[in-house]
Amino acid sequence: MNLTSFSGTPTFFGLDYLGFHNLRTIYWNLSAAELVEQIILRQEGCISRTGSIVVKTSPHTGRAPNDKFFVRNETTEQVIDWGDVNRGILPSQFDRLLLQLQAYFQGRDVFIQDMAVGSDPEAQTTVRIITERAWHNLVAQNLFIRLIGDKLADFSPVFTVICAPGFQADPTGDGVHSSAFIVLDLEKRLVLIGGTAYAGEIKKSVFTYMNYILPKKGILPMHCAANTGRHGDTALFFGLSGTGKTTLSSDIERKLVGDDEHGWTNHGVFNYEGGCYAKTIRLRKELEPVIWKAAHRFGTVLENVVMDPLSRNIDFDNSSITENTRAAYPIEYVDNYVETGCASSPKNIFFLCADAFGVLPPISKLDIYQAVYFSFRDTQQKSRVQKQAWEKNHQQHFLHVLLRHFFR
Repeated sequence: MNLTSFSGTPTFFGLDYLGFHNLRTIYWNLSAAELVEQIILRQEGCISRTGSIVVKTSPHTGRAPNDKFFVRNETTEQVIDWGDVNRGILPSQFDRLLLQLQAYFQGRDVFIQDMAVGSDPEAQTTVRIITERAWHNLVAQNLFIRLIGDKLADFSPVFTVICAPGFQADPTGDGVHSSAFIVLDLEKRLVLIGGTAYAGEIKKSVFTYMNYILPKKGILPMHCAANTGRHGDTALFFGLSGTGKTTLSSDIERKLVGDDEHGWTNHGVFNYEGGCYAKTIRLRKELEPVIWKAAHRFGTVLENVVMDPLSRNIDFDNSSITENTRAAYPIEYVDNYVETGCASSPKNIFFLCADAFGVLPPISKLDIYQAVYFSFRDTQQKSRVQKQAWEKNHQQHFLHVLLRHFFR
């Protein structure tokens, strides 16, 4: 690959493994300030009065589960629960999409962030995020674990994400559901995202890969938040999007481990991430001071949040774009956080429920048998802030949690 036109800090491991050629300028591991400059120059977003970046992702303002596919091959055939949730796609269809993306990027600028995922050194892996837009690179830098020095210079990606929202798929010819697609090839350790600018697709694709590899190492992957008290007591907060994981874990009296994705090993829990992706609709300084402060910091990305174009003030109450407004910021923007990203095994576990049917009391202390029952029959409400495909309907469903690890 010709690197005569690049900016930033390239790593030794290039892009030839992806078949990318004839790129215009490669913006490699730019700093937050440099990415902000590119975002403004390219008119991808606006800068608020306090320095946060405001972007819009319409028409996709949430994740699109119907557009997510896994390559179905010998590696994945027996290890994925295929069905309406985990949809399969042929290897040849994945290769067709990759070939089209190779052609699409020719003559275009690309932005690259080389990052790590997993705070525990024994479980950590590397991920390369390649994006068409600068602001997606800034989100990746905010959310994943940043590398410096020799770790960055000697970087070699284990997993790669390519995000090209400007590329639209052909559902008939490409074997996907719509013009948007999120396709994971777990054998090639590569994910292709197109037709949607919603940054949550990048985040969840990386964590899908982690959730695939960690059980093989004897580690329980968990969709939960975690924090610790002054005596080192760890609490976990399980719940779907919008049930309060980030809000409850961002407690000024306790140290934040992480707000969304964790692993549980024999010696404790660890955060996958290096940042937070907080829901901000109707955010209040007096109720959520930690998130409020982080949302107004320089370099934070506010996704689908409404801003007054004259005063540049943020209106967190405005849901005219979507209820699913988000703030992506590095965990360092939280004053009270665990720097190692690791903590002891939990003393307390909370199951957060969006119960619109009055089945559960507001708060209950469960014994071990009740915990098992409600984990398998945990009444949740699919709210419109969770997924784009659910925005018009509220439905009851059941949250299933793999519990056998709790009894070992």
